[in-house]
Amino acid sequence: MARIENQDIITKIISKKNHFPIKDEKGLSDYQKLPDKTGIRIQEVGITRFRIPVLFEHIELPERPIMNHDCIASMRINLKEGKTGINMSRLCAILQEETSNIPLDHILIEKILKRFQWEMRDEENEEPFEYTHLILEFNYPMKQKSLKSGNWGWQYYPSKIESVMNKNQMDLFYTVDYEYSSTCPCSLSLAQQYEYEYAQGLTQEGNGIATAHAQRSRARVTVQIAPEEEFFIPYLVELLRKAIPTETQSMVKRIDEQAFAILNGMNPIFVEHVARRLHQILDNESKILDWKAEIEHFESLHSHNAFAKIYKGIKGGLK
Repeated sequence: MARIENQDIITKIISKKNHFPIKDEKGLSDYQKLPDKTGIRIQEVGITRFRIPVLFEHIELPERPIMNHDCIASMRINLKEGKTGINMSRLCAILQEETSNIPLDHILIEKILKRFQWEMRDEENEEPFEYTHLILEFNYPMKQKSLKSGNWGWQYYPSKIESVMNKNQMDLFYTVDYEYSSTCPCSLSLAQQYEYEYAQGLTQEGNGIATAHAQRSRARVTVQIAPEEEFFIPYLVELLRKAIPTETQSMVKRIDEQAFAILNGMNPIFVEHVARRLHQILDNESKILDWKAEIEHFESLHSHNAFAKIYKGIKGGLK
């Protein structure tokens, strides 16, 4: 079948009769508008890795400034049987037009998805596309106060907004990568045991000081929010800070470093502890319809990582 179809394409393209059946307004052949004869529909077709600056209102700051952030966009629609392809540049044009002067929010996202549904048609008498999909990936900066010194710095959160329009129903998802320090409870216990035994003269090994192993760690959390809710990334970050207080720091003086060591000693955690803490925080937030989390500790003791995954567990939900 593929070989026959490819031959048909080649025959049409290299024809010397100069009577290509469909042309655009400039008289150039428009192959993607030719009908497809296979009878096969494609669930998603579109563009990935489209780079675009997008405005965001930083609602977490008192002055609510509007900042421009570099985004990587993916735009997709469904393709019914009978259509060869879509005008992909039209997806880019719609996204650029809508995000050029207005900060991103759920109203703008819905408008973009609906424009995909209606304006990706080739003819006015065609039905609108049933399914449209927009993904924006970016680093979202938030101010982070130092633990004790009174300084602050910018903490960047790798983030993703994913929105799906299925007929007239829009679903909206936010994903944030949250980095933190994890001190191993087992290692901490063994270190404390050694220091006690050394002080009691029960062992002469070492110099009486043992350091529990800790490592930079990451929780990747995705939440589904009702579309009418306000921009959710800053709120989600605050929930994650509450669940896991040992977030990595952007600006540190010596007094902050000591405070961070004390904070880690107060919060020794396995990936299992983090999973349960996230469950408690996310499951009790009424604004969150569904959620999932993937936790990874980049071990300083082992050459492999520790991993856990947990989700709300509702029927048909995020897994």
